[in-house]
Amino acid sequence: MNGIHDLGGLTSFGPVTQEIGEAVFGADWQRRVFALNMASLAFLGPVDRARHAIERMNSFEYLATSYYEHWIAAIVTMAKDLGYLTDQEIQTGRVGRTKHAPRSAPSAEEIEGLVRGGMPANRDDVRTEPAFGLGATVRARHIEITGHTRLARYVRGRTGIITAHHGCHVFPDTIAHDQGEHAQPLYTVRFEAKELWGENVNRRDCVYIDLWETYLEPSYKGQ
Repeated sequence: MNGIHDLGGLTSFGPVTQEIGEAVFGADWQRRVFALNMASLAFLGPVDRARHAIERMNSFEYLATSYYEHWIAAIVTMAKDLGYLTDQEIQTGRVGRTKHAPRSAPSAEEIEGLVRGGMPANRDDVRTEPAFGLGATVRARHIEITGHTRLARYVRGRTGIITAHHGCHVFPDTIAHDQGEHAQPLYTVRFEAKELWGENVNRRDCVYIDLWETYLEPSYKGQ
């Protein structure tokens, strides 16, 4: 979906500052939110559902809050969507009986496994031959998507070159909405900066972005 979360290619937000020797967590509450997020994956669902929950934040709230505050908003939104919490329970801090019984709480070993190994989305058992070979010229499809997607707005309709194939991965546009994994080939595509932003950029710059096969279509010189 289009929204304030899709900031790629936009200007006027200032430079990205690098913090040398930056701590893993800036405050103890961030550590707690990280742990809560890892534990909640056991019953709130896949990471793309969480991403879509963040995408649905109010634009002003999104810009006015920090990274870990986005995580808190996602957990609350997903818990409400799945019937674990209501607005009244959130406001009062009193949680009653939910209409969906939560799955059993994950063990410490399961949580550690999630933290260290994540939730891999590659599906090596899916035998789908890639439609595009290395070096192929492709165009990112120019489509409007109302739900979750990883097709960044600034590459839609733009032409690039396939530089890598990563096997088959779970398709985020469907898994975020409980519509199945639909694993498919995932590629890295190189886009020249002038293709994305015009002739007023450094001609040597380029952007590499990972895109699923459904996002791509063949492109030929002269088109």
